[in-house]
Parts: sequence; C-alpha cells; structure tokens
Amino acid sequence: RDLGLRALELTDCEWAILEQLHNILKILKDTTLFFSHSTPNLAIVIPVMDLIDETLTTCSMNQQLLPSIRVAAGLAKKTLNCHYELTDSSEVYRIAMVLHPRHKLAYFKRVKWEQQWINTAETLVCNTYKLCLNADNSDPGEDEEILETTRPCDSSIPVSAISFIFSSVV
Repeated sequence: RDLGLRALELTDCEWAILEQLHNILKILKDTTLFFSHSTPNLAIVIPVMDLIDETLTTCSMNQQLLPSIRVAAGLAKKTLNCHYELTDSSEVYRIAMVLHPRHKLAYFKRVKWEQQWINTAETLVCNTYKLCLNADNSDPGEDEEILETTRPCDSSIPVSAISFIFSSVV
C-alpha cells in the first residue's frame, strides 16, 4: 500500500549533507555527554573548547566537504569563539588552568599565548594567593597594595608554595 511518503524520501545529495554534518556534530554531542555525565572542572573546559575549535577550523577549510557544511562549521566556530572570548575576562579560568597539575603555565605556552598574557596569568595567581594568605590578618587598605604589585611572586610568598604552583613548567 502507498502512504505517499516517497516524496519525503531523502535524495543522495541530502544523505551526503547529513553524513558530513553528522561527523561535525559528533564532537559536540560527545562533549555534551561528557560534561553531562561527569564532574567537569574548569581546567578541562578550555582544552575541550580548543579541541572543538580545531575540529571546526579543519572542517571549515576542508575542500572535500560541501560548501554548506564548510559555512556551517565556520559559523559554529564564530559562535564558539564568542563564548571562548568570555573566558579571557574570567580570572577564575586563568587561575584554574595555572593551578591544574597537568597544565600550569605550560598550557598557555603550548597554545601560543602572548608572553604578556602568560605573565598576567602568573601574576593573577600570585596576587590571589597573597590575598587569601593575608585575608585574616590584613589591615584596611593593605589589599590594594597587594593588588598593585607588578612583579609576580615576590619574596613575601613562601618559596615552597610558589615552587609547587609553578614547578614543571615546560
């Protein structure tokens, strides 16, 4: 019996589009499932965003993919970069990356951050550490003095803490 559904059957071209789109969407699905079923931490989010960005960049330039798929990958990359840029203004993300034993400052060097940004991340961790260290016994106005330091990790921080935080920096 004929239900009139043949007109809705996908063409070979439409199947090709779906297959190519499936391969791109798989990384987004896998990432969503990973973060939904585990307890992610901030230091994992950035490298995953880097992996997605790399995948979308590769797809957007892959001449073997259909133009519509390349454009879709480029638009997805643009959207991802808007979200990624928000992490630049987040001190928490930078601190989490520096303090993560796997990343430390080596992550920023590996992804080719400008040296000034790396220095800023290091200074941020040191200043935050000093603020926490002095939180219970600081005088009013002392916090501003700590924040104004431009030299990361000055001698007022215990050497063992600094050695631990920045050890194994490649």
